Amino acid sequence: MANMKEEIRHMNLAAEFYTNERCYITELSNTEADPGVSIARARVEPGVATRWHRVNGIAERYMILEGVGLVEVGDLPPREVGSGDVVLIPPSCRQRITNFGKEDLIFLAICSPRFRQEAYEDIEDEDIAT
Repeated sequence: MANMKEEIRHMNLAAEFYTNERCYITELSNTEADPGVSIARARVEPGVATRWHRVNGIAERYMILEGVGLVEVGDLPPREVGSGDVVLIPPSCRQRITNFGKEDLIFLAICSPRFRQEAYEDIEDEDIAT
């Protein structure tokens, strides 16, 4: 982390972008200067489920900020999550989250090491036993 410099970053919701995963992302901190971690704000619209996916070699934590959802991670049974809940997702673990509420589901996705697009693997079309 020798390249990391002290800095204050302000959230810029105008930088939000839509992903093929079926959610919106705002990168809050994801730089080569801080390779140990990245932080993104994720937003899932009501009635939407993200695609089944995994992030190879990267651990994720979802910190739920607003809304309610149903999270499916690895071999755990589906679980309801809401504001204040944290979901721990080991590297390469299959996952998806569904917003079953009436408002947007908003959470932080905290990755270590930092998220890199090449680590993302869409597994929606694989035969997943539920």
